[in-house]
Amino acid sequence: MAERRLPRRQEYIHGSTVRKPEPERTPGQQPKERKHRKVSYKVRRNQEKALQMNLPYLAVLMIASCCTLFICINYIHVQSVMTRRMDNIKKLEQELDALKSENDTTQTRINTSVDLDYVYKVATEELGMVYAGKNQVRLYHQTESEYVRQYEDIPSY
Repeated sequence: MAERRLPRRQEYIHGSTVRKPEPERTPGQQPKERKHRKVSYKVRRNQEKALQMNLPYLAVLMIASCCTLFICINYIHVQSVMTRRMDNIKKLEQELDALKSENDTTQTRINTSVDLDYVYKVATEELGMVYAGKNQVRLYHQTESEYVRQYEDIPSY
């Protein structure tokens, strides 16, 4: 009887083209390296020259690095100064709000503590004060400024 060999199992590959199977490698075998193109002498010399660091290039690089470092440190310093000032402004605004609140509370307390009826009673009964009559009040218009100066003469009508 002849042995029947089973065909190797192949995986189905999607696509419309047939792919070439890769040659089987043994475990110690390295893949073939591609051939390097020959590079002309001028190109190789330019590449070597580009990779070299000469003194002027190094000096310019050091100056640029120092300038960048100086700018970064200066930026961080300005940022920290600005942050401190913003914190100080915030603290002063909170203090101002507290003082305004205290001032409003004190003003309300003063306004509620004054009894206007008692002031009127003392002024009229004890001190003999009376309201001014219509013929005692005189109005005048001053065009020079919005307020009356104490030492100016009042014009007569």
